[in-house]
Amino acid sequence: MTSRLHTTVDGPTTAPVLLLGSSLGTTGVMWEPQVAALAKDFRIIRYDHLGHGRSPVPPGPYTIALLGRELLRTLDDLDVPSVHYAGLSLGGMVGMWLAAHAPDRVRRLALLCTSASLGPPEQWRDRAATVRAGGLPAIADAVVARWFTPGFAAARPDVVATHSAMLTLTSPAGYAASCAAIATMDLRPDLARIDAPTLVVAGADDTATPVEHAREIVARIPGARLAVVDAAAHLANVEQPEQVSRLLRDHFDERPGDR
Repeated sequence: MTSRLHTTVDGPTTAPVLLLGSSLGTTGVMWEPQVAALAKDFRIIRYDHLGHGRSPVPPGPYTIALLGRELLRTLDDLDVPSVHYAGLSLGGMVGMWLAAHAPDRVRRLALLCTSASLGPPEQWRDRAATVRAGGLPAIADAVVARWFTPGFAAARPDVVATHSAMLTLTSPAGYAASCAAIATMDLRPDLARIDAPTLVVAGADDTATPVEHAREIVARIPGARLAVVDAAAHLANVEQPEQVSRLLRDHFDERPGDR
């Protein structure tokens, strides 16, 4: 597999690099609410996962390790030796793998609305089968309902529509192959190996990856800390952009002694 993942770069070329990984069924556009707030101090690199957006869609199934290796290859192609990394949902899963298996590449880590093990596997296999048979519209309403709280969805139908369109435009083959990666994932044994300073962010109203999943990650990563964002479901960075941007900016503000 030789094709590089699609990336979008913002911010000064001399600033520290902040790599942003998005959720299952979205692209780097998901991080648009953070760009203006963070690109003043960081070189922001947003990427599309394998099988998503403008990245290649090789045959599945995928694994989290495969997604992580493709990301490392992309960083090599961009000549970026190390990064700060923030990932939400699937992006967080890739971030945990990256920090555990290539610790020299991750300086500081933020994991948002994610899980180290998100079973049962059958639910992901069933979802993949549904998407292969009927495309993303077959699951779009149910998925998007978990992305936002009802109050936000009612107040901002424009944002909901934008993200729903992002989901339905995702390659069915790429989405199904990524579901397989989550079905077989168990990152819990890797977490004790992560030595990057880690912030774990949970949405208080997230039913896709509830706060309990964040607490387990914090318990297993040495020195990790938890922040719970009120009035936020799964796409907490979209629903509460100012609060999430502030949490990330504060976390990635390197201190003396950081790697």
